[in-house]
Amino acid sequence: MNQSRLVDEPGNGRLEIFDLPTDTETLRRLLTDIFENYWDRIHFGSAVQGGVFEIRAPNPPREIRYLDGYLTVDFGHWHFHLCIGEHKGTSINPASADLAQHRRTARAELYRRLRDHDRPSSWGLRLFNGKAEQQMTVFLPNPYLSDEQQILKEPVWEHLDLWNHLRADYLGLPPDPKDLTASRIICG
Repeated sequence: MNQSRLVDEPGNGRLEIFDLPTDTETLRRLLTDIFENYWDRIHFGSAVQGGVFEIRAPNPPREIRYLDGYLTVDFGHWHFHLCIGEHKGTSINPASADLAQHRRTARAELYRRLRDHDRPSSWGLRLFNGKAEQQMTVFLPNPYLSDEQQILKEPVWEHLDLWNHLRADYLGLPPDPKDLTASRIICG
């Protein structure tokens, strides 16, 4: 069974982290699952000191494709690329081994932020490249927020369905009763 670890982030509280495999097929299946099946329930982007981008997809992806190590999720008017596999570059512009290693996802984790006496307050997925720089955060549905990010008066526990699905499918873990003690303090 997958064990979690606790990490204190100065100014951001405590995270409980569940490490995920970073092989190409697992990441490709994970990201395709999330963006094809839950595109309308998630927010995603980068979350670095000084800037958080919480993007919501306007529609289901028109295409998800993979080429030269990059997964592309195309929504029509815009798209993104994420290096999750072996990247070689082109014959005219080959990627050095160091650059390819820098770009590729080296760490993937499901997390839940703990606040208010170690009660969960948010849930997500984070990907980091070979230099430990954040590639992407996917902010998962929160029982205290609507899909439009409006604060709810009462929790909607079904919002944890995606979290529970990811725990079961990618970690082999059942739902955790701890999630039903969620704090009303909301933060990604």
